[in-house]
Amino acid sequence: MSIRPTTKSRRVVAAASIAAALALVVTGCGGDDGGSAKAPETPSSAESSEGDKGATEDTAAGDKVDPNVKLAEIKGQNDLLLVVNEVKRDSGGFVTVQGVIKNDGDTPVNPAAWAGNESVIVRKNLNSVGGATLVDKAGKKRYYILRDTDGRCLCTTGIRPVQPGKSIPVFMQFPAPPDTSTEVDFSIPTFTTTSLKISG
Repeated sequence: MSIRPTTKSRRVVAAASIAAALALVVTGCGGDDGGSAKAPETPSSAESSEGDKGATEDTAAGDKVDPNVKLAEIKGQNDLLLVVNEVKRDSGGFVTVQGVIKNDGDTPVNPAAWAGNESVIVRKNLNSVGGATLVDKAGKKRYYILRDTDGRCLCTTGIRPVQPGKSIPVFMQFPAPPDTSTEVDFSIPTFTTTSLKISG
């Protein structure tokens, strides 16, 4: 008689332990599932996705430039034309180049070559203008596009193929040459090199 109650008590304790363990597992899994389910709905995720889609329409600081100002017209391959609207020195120690790339041809143009051939830029900045450079001939120094700590360039990225008759706004930010340098040579892959005067 004494054996049966003891065995029964052990079974009750074991069942309670198993139930408690299962409750912890279910709670843990539920928390993970809830977190992963909520992740796609977070505003930051949605905003970054939309930001990538709209990157080709934004300028560096969100400022609009006057499209009627044409500091330079640079010819590119496949009947492309880059019209430079602004080359501005900012107090933060950088130079921003803004303009518009137009497709005057009759076939779409893939922007992949504009990112240049530096592997980090190409990998982190697909279909960008990250291959652009400024050369300060007086100071004998070449300036590459600025990047953040994750290797993303401070330039227009995510550019879709430019359709015939269409144009896209672009921007690029570079470290600023010394104040004494007011003119630089600007180049971007597949376009000719041109001289630009820095304002500001």
